[in-house]
Parts: sequence; structure tokens; C-alpha cells
Amino acid sequence: MPNVPPPAYCPGCSLPLPSGGPGAVCPRCALPLTGPVPERVREIDAELWRLDARRAELLSRRWELLAGLRAPAPGPAGPPGPVPSASAPPAPPAVPGPPPTAPPTAPPAARNVLLALGGVLLAVAVAAFTLVSWGRLGIGGRAAVLGALTLLASAVPVALLRRGLAATAEAVAALGLVLLLLDAYALHRVALPDTGGPGYAAVAAAVVAALWAGYGSALPRLRGPLPAAVCLAQLPLPLWALSAGGGPYAFSWALLATAAGDAAVALWCAGRGRRPVAVTALAAGCALGAPGLLTAALLALTASGWARSAHAAALLAAAAAVLLYAARRLAGRAGTAAVAVAPAAVAGLAVLVAGGGALRATGVLPEPGWPVLGFVLCAMALAAVPAVVPAVGASVAAGLRSASAAVCAGAALWALPAVAHLVLGPLGWTVRAWDGAPQGARAAVSPGLEWSYGMALPAVLGALAVALAAVGRDPVARVARVPRVWRARAAAGALVPAGATAAVLPVVLDLRYRVAVVLLVALVALLLAVPVGAARAGSSAPGRATGVTARGTALVLAVSVSGWSLAEPAMTVAVSAALAAVFAATAAAARATAVTGPAAAVAAVLWTAALAAAASLALGLPSHGAAFAVLGVAVATAPVAARLRTRPAGLPVECAGYAVAAVAVVLAVAEPAALSLALALCGVAAGGVALRPERRPVAVYAGVALLVLAWWVRLGSWEVTSPEAYTLPVTVPALVVGHLHRIRPDVSSWAAYGPGLATTLVPSLAAAWVDPHWPRPLLLGTAALVLTVLGARLRLKAPLLLGGGTAALVAVHELAPYVVQVAGLLPRWAPPAAAGVLLLAAGATYERRLRDARRLRRAVGRMR
Repeated sequence: MPNVPPPAYCPGCSLPLPSGGPGAVCPRCALPLTGPVPERVREIDAELWRLDARRAELLSRRWELLAGLRAPAPGPAGPPGPVPSASAPPAPPAVPGPPPTAPPTAPPAARNVLLALGGVLLAVAVAAFTLVSWGRLGIGGRAAVLGALTLLASAVPVALLRRGLAATAEAVAALGLVLLLLDAYALHRVALPDTGGPGYAAVAAAVVAALWAGYGSALPRLRGPLPAAVCLAQLPLPLWALSAGGGPYAFSWALLATAAGDAAVALWCAGRGRRPVAVTALAAGCALGAPGLLTAALLALTASGWARSAHAAALLAAAAAVLLYAARRLAGRAGTAAVAVAPAAVAGLAVLVAGGGALRATGVLPEPGWPVLGFVLCAMALAAVPAVVPAVGASVAAGLRSASAAVCAGAALWALPAVAHLVLGPLGWTVRAWDGAPQGARAAVSPGLEWSYGMALPAVLGALAVALAAVGRDPVARVARVPRVWRARAAAGALVPAGATAAVLPVVLDLRYRVAVVLLVALVALLLAVPVGAARAGSSAPGRATGVTARGTALVLAVSVSGWSLAEPAMTVAVSAALAAVFAATAAAARATAVTGPAAAVAAVLWTAALAAAASLALGLPSHGAAFAVLGVAVATAPVAARLRTRPAGLPVECAGYAVAAVAVVLAVAEPAALSLALALCGVAAGGVALRPERRPVAVYAGVALLVLAWWVRLGSWEVTSPEAYTLPVTVPALVVGHLHRIRPDVSSWAAYGPGLATTLVPSLAAAWVDPHWPRPLLLGTAALVLTVLGARLRLKAPLLLGGGTAALVAVHELAPYVVQVAGLLPRWAPPAAAGVLLLAAGATYERRLRDARRLRRAVGRMR
């Protein structure tokens, strides 16, 4: 671009100036043209002129390039922007006009919709012709019409692809597939009408699938033919199995063989970048493989005899082999290693179902219950495969472990109802406590219990415990490539089936009642020793998990054996004492831990309370008598909790004591005198708790409330109906506490004395209004008058207003009968006349009365 300087002009009105140089002022606008400021303005204008010229050149070049991109042949470029001439002043920057646009084209979505609708309409027309108008043509005409249409629909996509019309070619190719299927249908109706429908459909589907696969391979730019061929290839084998009448085994073979072919196609196409075909084959394989596997699994689980069982096992083994091959191929590719876990897990489940079904069908492990043990043993063997065959890979090993874990979880769910019934069944003694010891352990669980599983249940639970313990051991876990986090969980979880095994053995063996109870108590003690040892060994994650599991199992068994002990009094006392001692020893041994110590301490408090109640009831005491023994345990927890307040068990022990005290109060409800004494003892104990500074604010109020409640219960037992007997014991301490709080300047008289005074004045006033005698109104009025005088003398708002209001209401109640009598003696005009005189007097002295009322309000407002 030539660097031509801008012409001389006026900066204000753009008037060109003569070439001889600017004068002093512009002849048009009289703007000064000399000096530093006009010179600086002209320099800025010259720079803007150069920028505008460069921008116009760039815009022209941009339009030329865009025109070359849009048109195959170079066309005329867009109009260039205005370039300032050498004889004109620079104009403001021009806004570029819209660039030339190509002819509008339909968006891809709309185009695809139009093509799809066109293809559907053509397919409907062809189907209508084949079904309706077919009979009007002879055999030659029919063959000629369908053949010509099919060949035309198959050849047109070739020409369309050459012209770049790929979407149109896809639609026409789909029409060709429909015509090909109609050809097969027409051939069956005309030439082969006696051929069986499923068999002919199987052959036709195979032929059409092969033809269409070849067509798609010949035209690789078409995306639809190959997936369509894969979908058609799903039909031949299942239809052939149906036509042959081979039964469920043949049908399962057909489904699994088709799914295996789909897996091979999916793997082959995925390795060559043909994603649509691979996805279609994968979806089709899952759709046919899932029912095939389920059918084979059902056949394996219900087969009778070794022949049928072997046939079903062969089905499952073949499916497992295909799945394992697919898992190995996926695990060897980058980005699909995690996906390989799913087929490996399904393969493992197929192998386990085959092995467990074979053990059941051959009678090695007969019903009931024993086949579950066979599945667990097979799962244990499968979990050891990665250790024996290291070449399986990490993803395949994870899938096999998942299958083994799923089968073990299923076995645990199978055993759960029976274990729950055997462990929690003895709690039914709570509704028939101390009816007499049963002869055997089964009768203790449920009278007339019939046990048909034999030793199968403890055998399954023991196998689960062994499996989990083996997974939790470091040598086995490393060889089997088990993650570290699952080792700790497995080692901790092994305690649950182990404890369940030991708990159900007395019932399964039907041991004597007392022997079974002793064994269960010893099992609880043994389980409680596990978290103590784990806590002393260290605070590692495996140790903590083991401690939590052992403690939970021990608590469940402790509750169960407590139910066992309710059969006779001596056993209840003995078991409660043993459990209390065991939990107390555990709490003392694990006092430094934050989990085991508090839980064991709380359990020790609860079973000690149960021991106190059981011993009292066994000695013949009534329930309200046993309440004081239980209350003694609750009171004893207060100093223990105070001593343990700096340890984790301090607060849980204190809360357990409060819960035991509540139980003691409930036991004493039947006898009012005992209830009153129990509440009073609780209040005294709360006073002892108030010696702790951090508990004092709440404990003081709780102790006072309990003592007042005890007094009320005692008065109710004496049939005292006077409200003052109930309210004065509350009012006096409330006033004392309020007076002590009055030393703070921010405490008003309402907060200090209002609650205490209202507690007595309101119930007494209500009683006085319904009392026909004179002593209560006289005493209440005197007390209210005294409160009013004290409030006025001490400038306290609450006593003044409460006392004055009470005195006024008492006076109204007492004078009302006499006022009524006097009003009855007066003539009828007297009341209106008296009201008029009062109104006149009030109106005459209104301003003064108003000032007096304001003065009174200010005086009362200044009171505290």
C-alpha cells in the first residue's frame, strides 16, 4: 500500500485547504489551524487514515479467499471497502458489509428425515404391491417386477455414491433390503408353499444376511448394510432350533452359538475400527446370550441325573469359554481393561452354576441345604484360579473374584433367615418368662421346632468363614491378587459366619438347655476378647474393622443368650451376672480405645441393671420393689461417670445410667408411694451430679423438678386436692432462685419473681372463684395485698401488678353477690343515673385524670 500522506483539511469541518498551507483560521468554521493542538489533531487523523486503508485492503483479501472456498471455480470477489482517495479527507471507519453466502442447503437432520420418510413410503408401496396386487400378474411378471426393482434398488446407491449423495444412497439401499426380504417372502408363497415356516425363515435369513454382508463389504461407504446383516444373522440358528423341535437344550445351544458369533464379529470389527458393526454385534450378542445363559443355568439347577446335568454343564462351560476369551482380548487392549471385568464375572458365574448343579444332580451333596455348600466350595476353588494360573490377567482375576463373592453372598442370604430364627427365636421367652427350663436347645428356640437341614447350615456358615479368613490372610491374598482394602474387610467379616456357626450348633445338635446357654456365654466372652486384642495390637484399619465386627456379633449373641436365660429364674440371674462381668472386664481392658471401651461399658451397665432386676424378682419382690435395686445401679453410675469424664467411656456410661433410672421409674409406676420415693431419690442423685461444674446448670433444675414431682405424686397418693399444697413447694424455691438472680442488673422482676408468683397465684385464684367458703379468698386476698404493698415499696413491677390484679379479682368475686343484691333493691333509673354522674365527673376532670394516668404509667415503667 503506498504511504500517501492525507491531504490538508480542517479538523473541525473537513474542508480542504489550499495547497499553499493552512491559514490562521478555517474560512468555514473559524477553527484555529495553527499551534500545537491542531497539529496533534492532524497527526492523529493521518494515523487513522492509514489504519482505515489497511483495514479496507484486508477486508478485500478476506472476501476473495472466502469466495474461492465456496465456489469450485474462482468467482468475482466481493466489493472492496471504500478506500480514501488522495483528494478527500479521511472518513470514519466503514462497517464491513455481509459476505456473500452460498446457496442455502437443508440441514443434515431435516435431510435425513426427508430421506427416511421417502424410504418408508417406498417400502410401504412395495409391500402393498406384493401383498395386494401380486395376484394380478403371472409368474413371469411377478419375477420380472420384483427382480427388476431389487436390482435397481441395489444398483442405484453405486451411482449416488459417485455423486457424493451418501445419505440418499443409504435410504435406497434400505429399500433394496426390504425388496430382498419381499423376494424371499414371494418365493415362499409361490414356489415353496409347503415348506415349514420357521425352517424356511431360517434359511432365508441366512441367505439374505450373507448377501447383504457381501453388498456392504462391496460398498464400504454405506454404513447401514453391515449392521443390518448382523441383525439378520441372529435369526437362522434360533429359528432352526424351533423348527427342529430340539427342546430347551437345542434352543439354548442355538442362542449361545449365535451370541458367540456375535462376540467374534464384535472383537474383529472393533480391532479394525468398524465401530457401528461392533456395537451392533455386541448388543445382539447380549440380547441373545442373556436368555441363553439363563436357560442353561435353569437347566443346570433343575436337572435330574448326571446326563442332563452334564449337558447343561457343557452349555455353561462353552459360554464361559467364549466369555473368558472375550475378556482376555479386552484386557489386552488399551482403554478396555476395566470393561473386561464384566464378561469374566459372568463366565465365573456360569462355571460356578455348572459345578454346583453337577454336584447337586449327581447326589454328592443332596437336598436340603447341602447343594449350597457345593456352590460355596466351587466359589472357593474359582477364587483360587488366579493364584494357580497367573496368566489370567488382573481384569480377568477381578471378574472371577467378583463371581465367587456373588455366590458366597447368595449363600449368606440363603442362610440368613434360618440363622435369624435360631439366634433371635429365644427372645420369645419375654412373653412367657420363667415358665420352666425346656429339655433341649430346639425347644428353647421354639416349642416343637422341626429341623430338616441337619448339619448343612453350620457347614455352609463354616465354609463362608473359612473363605473370608483365607481372603484376609496376606499370603493367600497376595497370590490371589486381592486388593488390600478387601483383605481387611474379609478378615473382619469372617467373624460373623464363624460366630453364627458356633451359635447355631447347639440348636442343630439339640444339646441340653443349660449346656447350650453356657456355651453361648463362653462364645460371647471369646468374641469380646477379639476387639481387646486388636486394640492392644494397634489402631490399624484391619484391627479396627475386626474389633467393630466382633463387638457387634458379641452384642447380638448376648441379647440372644439373655432370651435363652428367661426360661428359669436361676439361669436369668446367672447369665445376667456373667454377661455383666464379661462386659465390665472388656471395658476395663479396653478403656483407652474410643470405640470398644464405651460400648462395653454401656453394655456392662445395662446387664448389671438386668441382674439387679432379675435378682429382686427372683427373691419374690414386686416390680416396684425391684425398681429400687435398678435405681441403685443407676445412682452408682453417677460417680463412675464422674471418674471417667476425661475418657471416651465417661459420657456413654452417664447416659446409660439415665436410661436405667428411667426404667426404674417405670417399674415403680404401679405403686404411687414407691414412685414418689423413686422420683425423690432421682432428684437427690441429680443434686449429686450437680457437684460437677459442667453439669450444674442442668442438674440443678432437673433435681428440683424431680423433687417437686415426687412431692406431687405423694400428695396425689394422699388424695390432697388443695392446689396450694402442689404449687407452694414450687413457688418458694423459684422465688429464692429469682432473688439470687436479682443481683444481676439486667434481670427484671418479671424474670426473677414472675414465674414463681404466677405458679401459686393463678391456681389459687381459680380455686377461690369456685370455693363457696371464706378462708381461701381471705388468705389469698391478704397475700395479694401484701405483695402489692411490697411491690410498691420496693419498686418491683411483677409483685405489684400480680398482687394488685389478684387482689382486685378476689374483691370482685367477694363483692359481686352484695352488688347484685343492692342493684336489685334500687329503682331501675338509678344505675343509668349513676353511670351518667360518673361520666360527667370523668369528663369534667378528663385532663387531670389523663395526666395522672400518664404519671402512673411512667412510675410503673421505671420499676424493675
